[in-house]
Amino acid sequence: MSDSSDPRSEISDADYAKIKALCAEGDDLGDQEDYAAALEKYWIAFDLIPEPKEDWEAALWVLVAIGDANYLTQGYEAGRENLSAAMHCPGGVGNPFIHMRLGQCQFELGNLDQAADELTRAYAIAGDEIFYQEDNKYMEFLKTRITLN
Repeated sequence: MSDSSDPRSEISDADYAKIKALCAEGDDLGDQEDYAAALEKYWIAFDLIPEPKEDWEAALWVLVAIGDANYLTQGYEAGRENLSAAMHCPGGVGNPFIHMRLGQCQFELGNLDQAADELTRAYAIAGDEIFYQEDNKYMEFLKTRITLN
């Protein structure tokens, strides 16, 4: 098992640097809305992470970037899969952004109970501010499921 306090304990410094650089390139491409190219960079980075991948913090941020790009391109099923996988990585459960994006993917797929669960977790952890730049439909939906403060 990896030492999650040092995500590089079994990833070579060279591979760790490559992972970070590829993710930065992916982020820049995502900022330009070139999500297909961003996803290519993220998947190359993901492939550099040793098995079992879910033991690594690096897998968390790569999978979240992939899941976010999936969501932004309406690839909701892929987003659900990748964000769910991120939940198994160190730091995944309890991360409000991951819960929000996973809830949004579940909502778009019509899995409303799962959407409500994930969106509630995001709201409970981060409050309504996490939803400020998101489509209002998610908060409106959440209001039908829980009482907001």
